[in-house]
Amino acid sequence: QASPHDPPPSFSVSLMPVHCVTGRGFNNLSQVSMARHIPTGQLVAVKQTNLDECTEEELLQLMNEVLLSRLFRHPNLLTSRLVFSSCCQLWVLSPLMAYGSADTLLRTYFPDGMSESLIAYLLYGVLKALEYLHRMGYIHRGVKASHILLSGEGHVYLSGLHSVYSMMREGKRMRAVFDMPHHSPTLLPWLSPELLRQDLHGYGVKSDIYSLGIVACELVSGRVPFQDMPPTQMLLQKLRGSHCCLLDVAPFPLGELGGLKVSRSGVDSGIGESVATGSLTHSATAPPTDRPQSPGPKNHSATLHNLVQLCLQQQPERRPSATALLTHAFFKQVKRHNRDSFLSLMYPAVPLTSPEDPPVSCPPGPSCHAPTSPTADTPETVWDFS
Repeated sequence: QASPHDPPPSFSVSLMPVHCVTGRGFNNLSQVSMARHIPTGQLVAVKQTNLDECTEEELLQLMNEVLLSRLFRHPNLLTSRLVFSSCCQLWVLSPLMAYGSADTLLRTYFPDGMSESLIAYLLYGVLKALEYLHRMGYIHRGVKASHILLSGEGHVYLSGLHSVYSMMREGKRMRAVFDMPHHSPTLLPWLSPELLRQDLHGYGVKSDIYSLGIVACELVSGRVPFQDMPPTQMLLQKLRGSHCCLLDVAPFPLGELGGLKVSRSGVDSGIGESVATGSLTHSATAPPTDRPQSPGPKNHSATLHNLVQLCLQQQPERRPSATALLTHAFFKQVKRHNRDSFLSLMYPAVPLTSPEDPPVSCPPGPSCHAPTSPTADTPETVWDFS
């Protein structure tokens, strides 16, 4: 008798490994590799998780992600093509995100932040996914750059479904929930004040809007606000109402305040009461050789300043909904982009390819190139999970 976790009998999975580990995820418990689906020739991502190494809470998160992946259907949500278990391994097959995550793009190609056009392109896709989730009665609770993925065709996907939480109870939608996300220390910089406060008021879908504002700051500067603070100080800063801001920066070594100037957009750029997106506390103590240099002046548009200001309102009821933000003036530029213009936004980033594909310039970092022909050490095998 077939196990309930086995693939359907009519679905045969034939994959050719390409010997490329593209990354890790889920608290470093999952390994993501690239493989080729033999019948179609398409590249897919294969995520393997050793269930024996997971705690009970982590197993519940994985189960939540698997169930929601079957429930949700939206072009901006990354869902799985197939999920099954073999021995102690959980296998999840999903479309390959050739450009990786926004976090990887920042660390590899855009250390000083992305262009506003690319930021608008990414955030617009995230907002459409959030609009769908919120309409369905779910809070994502894990919106951050590492959960924003980009395919080779330019489609934006929101991942991280293991942190999603339902607001539905006994067929009714609750006005607020009180659950604290598991492994929240790694998410602290992105979590909203009302979620961290854990009081009788609880939190709702507007918590995701706050996280989106933090992501906007992350994409602008290449650095996560609050990240260099000790958790206790970060918590106090958020609960006191300290907010992030976008600093219009002239060329200077990060950590030196002489290059900062106050924004004229109406957003408070004071260092005392706000947290600058550059997270200057860490950079000021770094050796001069370790400080990345800003390539040129960065004067952010008034619409971007306004977007961040709206998302990071201390009171959640003052933040706009995902639906309302989709009509924000900052996103008018998204409609002008097609596939060709998207590729120009991504320069100098290049998509991930398999060793058998035509060679492309390889991004800096761990190499994904394997031998192009079978050897004794790397036999060309076919994985058949039918």
